[in-house]
Amino acid sequence: MTDLADLSARALAAAIRSKEVSPVEATEAVLRRIEARAGLNAFVTVAADEALAEARQAETAVLQGAELGPLHGVPYSVKDLLPTKGVRTTMGSRLFAQNIPVADAPSVARSRAAGGVMIGKTTTPEYGHTQTAFSPLSGLTLNPIDPGVTAGASSSGSAVAVAAGMGPLSIGTDGGGSIRIPAACCGIVGMKATLGVIPHLGVPDLYGANSYAGPMARDVEDTALFFEVLQGASPLDPWGQAAVQLHADDLRPLKGLRVGWLPTAGARVEPETAAICASACRRLEAEGALVEEADLDFRSFEGAFLTILRAGLAARAEPAFRGREAEVAPSLVQTARQGLALSAVDLSHATAARTQLFQLMQLHFERYDLLLSPVLTAPPLPLGYDPMGEIEIDGMSAGTIRGAWYPFTYPHNLTGHPAIALPWGTTEKGLPVAIQLTAPWYKDRFMLRLAQIISGLRPEPATPSRREPRI
Repeated sequence: MTDLADLSARALAAAIRSKEVSPVEATEAVLRRIEARAGLNAFVTVAADEALAEARQAETAVLQGAELGPLHGVPYSVKDLLPTKGVRTTMGSRLFAQNIPVADAPSVARSRAAGGVMIGKTTTPEYGHTQTAFSPLSGLTLNPIDPGVTAGASSSGSAVAVAAGMGPLSIGTDGGGSIRIPAACCGIVGMKATLGVIPHLGVPDLYGANSYAGPMARDVEDTALFFEVLQGASPLDPWGQAAVQLHADDLRPLKGLRVGWLPTAGARVEPETAAICASACRRLEAEGALVEEADLDFRSFEGAFLTILRAGLAARAEPAFRGREAEVAPSLVQTARQGLALSAVDLSHATAARTQLFQLMQLHFERYDLLLSPVLTAPPLPLGYDPMGEIEIDGMSAGTIRGAWYPFTYPHNLTGHPAIALPWGTTEKGLPVAIQLTAPWYKDRFMLRLAQIISGLRPEPATPSRREPRI
């Protein structure tokens, strides 16, 4: 018999609705899996008592014939940057180790309203500021596929939990790729919606927001299910005033679909990764899609992204750790201090560059229906790299980790376009590789539908160079 912890959210919801499985049984199965895989360190807080209480209430509702939501009785987890009422939210920091919010983030509130059972908070680097699956509070989170490589960040615990069967769904956040990167490293699906489509009120400046809350799941269908729960306008989000629509034109087949292929975006891509991702183009062409290489180079926008990131951390984090620097990650202190050295003019130049990039993307979407790229330039990096230093790819220095390893993700945080990480094959060493689909604003359902079709296509085998990234 299949372990309940390995069932999809759709299968669990259907089994609960038909009374084949009780919400308590589903929750207990997931809690057992969390205990069995505790060595992966996916959770900073397991809310077992609260989850079982919610599951018992959900079971009563089933027995009484109450109206059931789409996630009724389904366990899910929440990244520890998002507030959860009555369950501590630490931000991955010792400074907030006992912080108990009095209200849920909108995405959590919507998950509860849909009947989901919140099982706990997943690990994240402090303030989600860095590309290491480590925080001073919770320690190192391990990749369930290979513990010798990174699980990705900053939604590290969420990706690991979903990949290892510790709940079929998790809510992550993405400020530069922080949903899509760990999803790619752990072989699951992670989605960043159009700016404002899933309300994320955790940043003070919502007009200049580039951070997103979003769904993480083991397949596209569960991701789409969770997206429908999380999406919707919010009166408190200036970008969250428009509803996502699905138009008749969005139901078109792959035949005739105009796809812009971004093989490098100006970065160096490890040959095996490049070959695996390029095979997606051939599979799409075989289905009748019109694929051509797009002329986009993201290198010149890395500085703008870093300016916005550093300024934000200087404003939010530095006042919290001032005088307590020894208690927080050195890289957080360094990043925030870099932000303190910036001027208002620097930030104004960065936001102007953000506008320029948005307009450049919009021009590309006049030519293409969809953009396709790798998620990462190389497979998950070996543990021990310096998040503030440089990496090598294919035996050559490639630059700092943001520009060298994930140049494909952070630009879409700046522009607001929806993007999804989709598993697409593995390396000879068994490490996952993922492709990224990017669509026009408010084409989230169109992108999800295409992701479902593409996920059903079989990746072709690739035989490139064996050289791998080195620190």
